[in-house]
Order: sequence, then C-alpha cells, then structure tokens
Amino acid sequence: MSLPRVLERIAQAARRAGRSPSEVRLVAVTKGHSVEEIREKVLAHGDFPLGESRVQEALLKMGVLSAEWHFIGPLQTNKARFMPRFALVHSLDSLRLAQALNRVGEKERRPLRVLVEVNLGREPQKHGFLEEELPEALARIRELPFLTVEGLMTVPPIASEAVLRPLFARLSLLADRFGLKERSMGMSDDFELAVEEGATLVRVGRAVFSVD
Repeated sequence: MSLPRVLERIAQAARRAGRSPSEVRLVAVTKGHSVEEIREKVLAHGDFPLGESRVQEALLKMGVLSAEWHFIGPLQTNKARFMPRFALVHSLDSLRLAQALNRVGEKERRPLRVLVEVNLGREPQKHGFLEEELPEALARIRELPFLTVEGLMTVPPIASEAVLRPLFARLSLLADRFGLKERSMGMSDDFELAVEEGATLVRVGRAVFSVD
C-alpha cells in the first residue's frame, strides 16, 4: 500500500468521523525490516515514530537510525531497563511491569511515558488488563512517581467490523472516562475503523512496507 497511501486513508477516515487528520499519528511498525527498507519506505516521507516489539532488534536499529522510537510489544520485566531509550511504551500490561518501569525511571531521574494495555477482546492469550480491572490498576499505576500514563492501548481480535468497531469505541470511552488523551489502536487491517472511533496512534507495519 505504501506510507503515503496509508496517510491518505487515515486522513479520509478522520474526516468521515468529523476529526482533523492531525489528531492521528502513524507509528510505522518496523519489526523485521532492514535499516535500508525503513529509510526508503518510511523516513524518506518524513519523521514518523518507529514502533518495535523486540528490544534487541530495536537497539541495533537505534544505533543507526535517528528517530522517535516506540515500544509496542509485550515487555518482560527484565527488559524494562532498556525502556528509557523509547519515547513511549505502548504495552504496560501488569502492575509488576509498572513497578519495574517505575524503578527504571527513578534510576534515570525522569518519568517514563507509558500507555496501559487493555484486553477488551478478553482473549486469554493476549496481554493487558481486563476492563473491570482497569480502574484499580490505573489508580495504582498513577501513584508511581516515575511513570506518566498518557493513554490506553489495545490489540483487538481478528474479527469483523461489527466486532471491532464497538471495541475501538469502548477504548475511546475508557480513555475519556479516565482523562487520558492517547488511544493506541488499529493496525494494517483495521486502522481506518480505529481512526473513525477515536484512535490517536495507529500501529501500521505491513501496509506501510507493502508494494502498491
């Protein structure tokens, strides 16, 4: 599809929902792609956040590419020490991880910016808090002085629009309820639905790197 086409479709989806396209940021998911591909398919079109879900792969690319890096995948607590290298962690999925990240932030003497992951599809194999766990979890995470909670994130099931749209709408409602700005939702197959329902960050990989 290519990055310019993805941006065009994001803008169209935003306008359909009565939103400004400027409200939505594309996070280009670069996992598995070479530095050369990233330069050609992403950075040649502008400065976009780059999303990685594997710490070691991200660190290698960071040594070569100057960009705003986001961590978007499941994170083991023993890898929390690398998170100051990232501008935003999308996948805070447990109180144990929150405490580990807070300790890292304290050591760095600056808060780490995070999104709290919500398992709205209630899939047992997926990470994140269930919706009913979110109020207590957010309250406890917000007590940690070296974490800044900026929003929510979800990875929905592979499903039809009839299933996905209400889940995306629900994440937006939850973000509003808790006074959070960012809603990280939507990937290559469903980012337009996510934008229509309030996404502020869409994590798109395959559609960005594929050929028109």
